[in-house]
Amino acid sequence: MKATEPTIETYRKFLKSDQWDRFGEMQTDQQKRLPAPPLQKPYPVDAPLSDLVSPADLTVGTLPLRDAINRRQSHRRFNDAALTLEELSFLLWATQGVHEIWRGGIAARRTVPSAGARHPFETYLLINRVDGITPGLYRYLSLDHKLCFLRADPALPGEVSAACNEQSFIGTGAVVFMWTVIPYRTEWRYSFISPKIIALDAGHVCQNLYLACEAIGAGTCAIGAYNQAALDALLGVDGIEEFAIYVAPVGKV
Repeated sequence: MKATEPTIETYRKFLKSDQWDRFGEMQTDQQKRLPAPPLQKPYPVDAPLSDLVSPADLTVGTLPLRDAINRRQSHRRFNDAALTLEELSFLLWATQGVHEIWRGGIAARRTVPSAGARHPFETYLLINRVDGITPGLYRYLSLDHKLCFLRADPALPGEVSAACNEQSFIGTGAVVFMWTVIPYRTEWRYSFISPKIIALDAGHVCQNLYLACEAIGAGTCAIGAYNQAALDALLGVDGIEEFAIYVAPVGKV
């Protein structure tokens, strides 16, 4: 027998706040005193790491906020200029930079808001043109403010574009931000309400990227159209406990 097609109400349900009415009826894993998930995905002890410019030493991104907001737009054409290491450091700090680890090490205050300070995202980067950084796939270690090298492959720009439904401009960015989500970081505290929260939190992160790009004379374009299985495979994540959720190429304009 053919499965019943989901209704539009089914798709919209996770966006509605009426689920909070049931929130008090169950115990979350936090309330059960189960261990909180790590704030950062572990990385191999022998992984090659690259230092970034410390947030305290950043000199870029001084454009007034009002001007950055006024200029904000999506860019799908980038020139061939490279980003400096300081500019990349600024973009990473602006989107997932850590101010403070608190609540006994189970929560973090960052440059973007997140419900319950859960911050469920990991930042992966396809680096094509950044001064002093070998092109390849990296992960941003937000707690350490470092880059973790994953692999190099000349085919990566084309593979990223292909995974994003053949949008060829994406692979031309100097850097392509690719965020994954580890849902349990949010589920540990919010259980079945987490899908709505994660969707809201993802928007906070990408908006900060838009404004930070404008502040350094660069541009970006938020991408939600991608092949889930293809992008998960490219990033080397399992698609269940961690999966891709957002993409944004960045380049000089």
